[in-house]
This record gives sequence, structure tokens and C-alpha cells, in this order.
Amino acid sequence: MSKQVQKIDILIPVKNITRTCSLEDSQLSISDSKETVEIPFRHVVSSSFECDTKTLEVAYVWRKKPKGPLHFAKVTGIVKEPCVESAKEWCEGLTEKAYPGVKRNRRLKVLVNPHGGPGKAVSIFKKTVEPILRAAGCSLDIIHTTHSGHGFEIASKLDIQSFDALLTVSGDGLVHEVLNGFAKHAEPGRALQMPIAPVPTGSGNALSINVLGIKDGFDVVAAAINAIKGSPMTVDLLLVTQNGKSSISFMSQTVGLMADLDLGTEHLRWMGDTRFFVGLLQGLIKFKTCDIELSYKAVEVNKSRMADTLRGKRKLLQEQSSSSPPSSELPTGEPFRPRYSTTETEGWTTFDKSVLYVYAGKGPYVGRDYMVFPVSLPDDGLIDICARCKTSRGELLSTLDDGPKGTTFWNENVHYIKAHAYRIKPLSKNGRLSIDGEAFPFEEFQVEVLPKQASLLSLYNSYALDPDFTL
Repeated sequence: MSKQVQKIDILIPVKNITRTCSLEDSQLSISDSKETVEIPFRHVVSSSFECDTKTLEVAYVWRKKPKGPLHFAKVTGIVKEPCVESAKEWCEGLTEKAYPGVKRNRRLKVLVNPHGGPGKAVSIFKKTVEPILRAAGCSLDIIHTTHSGHGFEIASKLDIQSFDALLTVSGDGLVHEVLNGFAKHAEPGRALQMPIAPVPTGSGNALSINVLGIKDGFDVVAAAINAIKGSPMTVDLLLVTQNGKSSISFMSQTVGLMADLDLGTEHLRWMGDTRFFVGLLQGLIKFKTCDIELSYKAVEVNKSRMADTLRGKRKLLQEQSSSSPPSSELPTGEPFRPRYSTTETEGWTTFDKSVLYVYAGKGPYVGRDYMVFPVSLPDDGLIDICARCKTSRGELLSTLDDGPKGTTFWNENVHYIKAHAYRIKPLSKNGRLSIDGEAFPFEEFQVEVLPKQASLLSLYNSYALDPDFTL
């Protein structure tokens, strides 16, 4: 790279403007007489030079405002003398900086759910996401899902040799279908190794928030960059057993107030994630305890030690560049089978307090306004369990501002456990159970960890917490 040309002058024919494209240590700079746009190499999509026409094109994404969303743009122009001979070398140098250690021209299976969330997935993908993927040289196999369970059917029969990753253009429900489909694949261990990249067009989009961060969690342009540049990140899965049948959960299970908030607002999906605030207000009016018995096989209950472990992990990640690949073997054979009997009690603890809700799962965020699991790690082999005891409406309302920050973790009424497994036994028939945002029967169930069994594309090799996040 020592001989790489650092600067190219191009003429924009329409406006007759000369622009300078420069390669700095960590970014691309595009300048003219009026302004300079600085583009991190991560945001460069492609660069090319056509020798016959002397045309150079650079595609990139950028923020028009520091806190605004990303936008896709291109600079196209005629390379000026004496830069013509060096233009090809310049483009190759930019591409090398833009895709360090990343496979280019990915083969992507794309599932678009036309009915997810506000119902705009098709137009959003076609107008905003697809042009970026095409500019990056990706080959796309696109399917619009037509019915509930369609994602499961596709994933269970997918030719896994033909694709590098699978994109879900929807909310979290389609990811749930795909992972359960992979688990029923003829080669489930290999199928689950295929990285999934969420493109957020649902109402909650919790997985996208955990992968992209709170700033970009609803930004489909950021999701497109992750699809073309993210690296596989190993994650644990969760095995849910109920009535002798097992299924995969990748994100969360909840009962009580938060399940009512989620499932009780299904008819308000057109509102986007605002529906969850409406559900919270409805729940506060009733404000009833959750009549259940919670038991768990605990590993850690000390919050300070959990916070220390998170800090150590984040420091370690700064020194590493890659994640270990997911396991290629099923933990207990095919199909997945639970390791723990639903009747065993040795080593299990029964929670002895009344609760408003129980939330359990993987990933810090369950929504844009609620970081329920701030110390969650992608592949620590543990389930994070949050049990909130009932106090008063005023106390709950006073902590709402803490939700996006994760600081409710320290609330004395919030009991937080890291466990290998847990089970919940309803003590009444009135209630709801939400698993990955989907409704399940409100009946006894058990959950345990399937360590390192799946993969997500990630630009950060971990859940994307804000750099300034502290506990």
C-alpha cells in the first residue's frame, strides 16, 4: 500500500465541478470548493474505474446530520489528468481499506415479510436496501413470504451451500421462524452456522437493536452495511420445552405485565414500537401480579460480579478482531433434546416473591426503550433472568427513564439471575406467554441454553452497546 495513490481529481460533468477524492488513514474524504465530506472506510460500499470512459464511481453511505440516519450516495465523474494512469490502483486501494478481511460479493438469501410491522418492508427493501447490496456486488435470491410459517418452511429446506448469509427483512418473528426451520433442517448443525442479518422493518426489531446498536437499530441502511461487511458472531440459542415439545428461542421469553404489553397490542402494529408504550399504560391501569412459580438453575446472582464480567469482556473485545465459529455439532443429537428433566429439583432454586413480570433471554435490548438485560453476553452459555417484584405504580413510573439506559438492573426490586436453565409454572389460567414476541400457550414451560449454536452478522463482534455505556 506504500505506492497507493492518495488523491484523485475528478470532474463532475453536469455541474462542471472538480472534486478531490483522498484516502486518509481511517477515512475517505470527498472535497470540492464548498465542502468536504469525510466517510469512514466502513461506510464505503464500492469503488470502480472504467478505463475506456475514464469514469470513476465511489458508492458510500453517510450521515447528513451527526445524529441522523445513514443515506446512500454515489460520486461519479471523469478522472482528470494526470490521474488517469493511477485511477485503477486508487480504486483497488480504497476497496482494500473498505473490506479488510471481509468476503466481498456475498451470496445472500433474502426473506421479505410484506406484512411485518407497519407493512412497508417490500418498498423499503426495494428502494433503500437492495441498491446498496447490488452496489456491493452481492447476488440476491429474494423471496416474499406469503403466510405465517413460510420462513420456517424455507429455512428447513434451504440449500445451505448456495448462500453466505440470510437476511430477514421484517421484525423478530421471521428470525424466530428461520432459526426453528434451521433446527429442523436435514443438517441442522450446519444450517444454524449460516449467519443471519436482520433488516429492521417490524415494530419491535429488538435483534436489530442488539446487533446494530440503539442509534442504528431501526436504520435499514446501517443494516445493509452490516449485511455486506459484518463478520459471523457466535451466539447461544435457547431451547423451550412445553407439553413435551421443544422449539428454539433466540431472544426472550416473558410472562406477566411485559407479556401483556407485547401480546396485548398486536392490533396496534401499525403504530410501530409506540404500541409498547400504549401497552404499558394499559398494564399500569390493571397493575396485577403474575401468578406463577419460577425456578432456576442459577450460576450467578451477584450483580456487581456480573457487571465486572461485562467490563472485562468489553475490554477483551477491543483487543480481538474475530469470534470463534459456531459449533458444527448439535449438543444432544438430532433433533434438539433438553438436558434437564422438567421434574428434577436438585440444584434448582424456587423464587419466593410475588412478581409483576419475569423476563428471560439473550441480548441487552428487548425494545428501543428497554434494556432489560444490560449484562447479557452473546455466547456465555447462560440465560439472563429478570424478575421484577411488585411495589407501586409510582415506583415503576419513576424508573421508566432508566429503561433505555439499563440502570433498572440495580433497582432493589429487580432480581437478576444468570442461569443454565429455568422453568415457570402458572398457578392460574389467566395470563400470557410471549416467546420472541410470539404468543405461546400460558402453560408450564422450561428453557435451557444451547451454547454457541448459531451465528449473526455483526460489525462489532458483540452486542452493540453504546461506547459510553456504563453500569
